[in-house]
Amino acid sequence: MLFIFRHCTTGLPSDVTIEVEEMTFNLHKFPLLSRSGLLEKLIEELSNEEGSVSVLKLNDMPAGAKAFELVAKFCYGIKIEITSSNVVSLRCAAEYLRMTEDYGEGNLIVQAEAFLDEVFGSWTDSIKALEACEEVLPFAEEIHIVPRCIDSLAVKAFADPNVFNLPVAAQPDAQSKGDVILWNGISSSANKPQPIGEDWWFQDVSFLNLPLYKRLILAVESRGMKPETISASLIYYAKRYLPLLSRQSSSDHASNANPGETISFPSETDQRVILEEIVTLLPNKKGVTSPRFLIMLLRTAMVLHASPSCRENLEKKAGAQLDQAVLVDLLIPNMGYSVETLYDIDCAQRMLDHFMSLNQDAALSTPPCIVEEGHFLGGPDTLQPLTMVASLVDGFLAEVAPDVNLKPSKFEALAATIPDYARSLDDGVYRAIDVYLKAHPWLNDTEREHLCRLMNCQKLSLEASTHAAQNERLPLRVIVQVLFFEQLRLRTSVSGWFYVSENLDNSQKSFWKP
Repeated sequence: MLFIFRHCTTGLPSDVTIEVEEMTFNLHKFPLLSRSGLLEKLIEELSNEEGSVSVLKLNDMPAGAKAFELVAKFCYGIKIEITSSNVVSLRCAAEYLRMTEDYGEGNLIVQAEAFLDEVFGSWTDSIKALEACEEVLPFAEEIHIVPRCIDSLAVKAFADPNVFNLPVAAQPDAQSKGDVILWNGISSSANKPQPIGEDWWFQDVSFLNLPLYKRLILAVESRGMKPETISASLIYYAKRYLPLLSRQSSSDHASNANPGETISFPSETDQRVILEEIVTLLPNKKGVTSPRFLIMLLRTAMVLHASPSCRENLEKKAGAQLDQAVLVDLLIPNMGYSVETLYDIDCAQRMLDHFMSLNQDAALSTPPCIVEEGHFLGGPDTLQPLTMVASLVDGFLAEVAPDVNLKPSKFEALAATIPDYARSLDDGVYRAIDVYLKAHPWLNDTEREHLCRLMNCQKLSLEASTHAAQNERLPLRVIVQVLFFEQLRLRTSVSGWFYVSENLDNSQKSFWKP
């Protein structure tokens, strides 16, 4: 083992040797005894009658040899620089060595505490101090430095960042592209403060390890932080450490790192832990987190083999907001061990079932009736989420229908989950059925007729009816139904035209009658 020797230039030979990690310090007893209660006790226990040099091993020293070197200098009266980066380790080391006022006025504990009070007045310094806690976490917890740092940051997250020494680099330059030069080089926005959004603190806290970041998020949440802001911070943190999220989002950068900054992503095991914690921290309020991001998280959870409860949680959160999703969100690649279909139909079915369980009861309380093509009578606001999801599901069915491995039972189950009254027109489900029949020409007449029961021939538009009447892939019975309802609609339209014409003639005669 390699030892590094430190000799203090006092002119006297050292009479105590202290070993910390791989470093050896040759020191003198008196300066140490006058400042540290622990060293006084240990030196007394190891002293012998011959007065030989004592050897002490401080295996539990907080922050190791680096911190002890500063402590030793302090004991010798050498001025040391206390900073926001080393104050935590010094404070923990001073506590461990019992450097109280009983061993000299203005001892290290008092000086470190005084400096911590200054640190807590600055956002940047508080962040550095909290990051430093990671190295001496058990000691920092014991003397309550960690909760004090978190409380300090939680308070500042609500306030104007300019008050707490936020680096000015976070604000746009005064001479930005949006500035207009009015006269004599004076900018129109020269005297206007540049606004800083609610996300100004996201990047700073993203450097924290997961346990500390989680505690900070819980702290700001308990103080009343808006769920939207909490969700946005969680999204920022997740994208920083989960590379699959950024790959799924073409509009985002590869990571949240600054230009030129290199990030080493955690292992897959650590990524899985981060993802599962992020999911538990997401606010439960509907609409706070977009369904797109929730489904991106779900895809990542599948790749990382997250726990079933995590995936179920994400499916329910995304399913509750399915009316805000778009088609590309539902196209989740199948990642099961026995891959049958290209896309995960079962996952889409579970999200749809959860949406229907939350919305069907409200819709049934105000059942609509169709009065004309494409319009509802009664409860349009209540039915709007259902109609949006119906359109989404019809588009999804048409997208997955060409998959030759998609069984009719799964296709039917997904389509039948949407109630008939949720579709103002059945053109979308007809198109999906037609695509499915084209990709599965081996289906017999019974199977084709069973599929066609998913659509209501009476609710096809004129264009769709014309196409269906000439569609050789449809069973004959369905084509006859389409022609029947088309004739009925034509007869109704003609009767209505004659009725309007007759009323118009009568009104004109009565108007001109003397």
